[in-house]
Amino acid sequence: QIQLQESGGGSVQAGGSLTLSCVVSGYDFTDLCLGWYRRITGKEREGVAILEPDGKIRYANSMAGRVLILRYNTRNTFTLQMNNLKPEDTATYYCAAEKLWCNGDPFYYGLDYWGKGILVTVSS
Repeated sequence: QIQLQESGGGSVQAGGSLTLSCVVSGYDFTDLCLGWYRRITGKEREGVAILEPDGKIRYANSMAGRVLILRYNTRNTFTLQMNNLKPEDTATYYCAAEKLWCNGDPFYYGLDYWGKGILVTVSS
């Protein structure tokens, strides 16, 4: 069973930066499609960044240019570095994973395994 645990959330002022981390267990980390998603209160979940097993990266338009997804295979960890945060980025952020490859539209369909989520609050 794949398990994921987020850390690094919290409060930050607008314009600031925050890095979220996700530790993954239960599967060969190098064979996972990895992703970060968020849910803004009152809105549907949306994808933020996807990192495929071959290293291909996709960013959603909502945060493109302000986020960076990285993986650390030796630590079974991947991160989401967020810069120039805005109050509208306030949300619960989730890390997620899927075995072997990403589905055809991971931003839309999501992935198979999820962390519990972590709150990020950006104040103006």
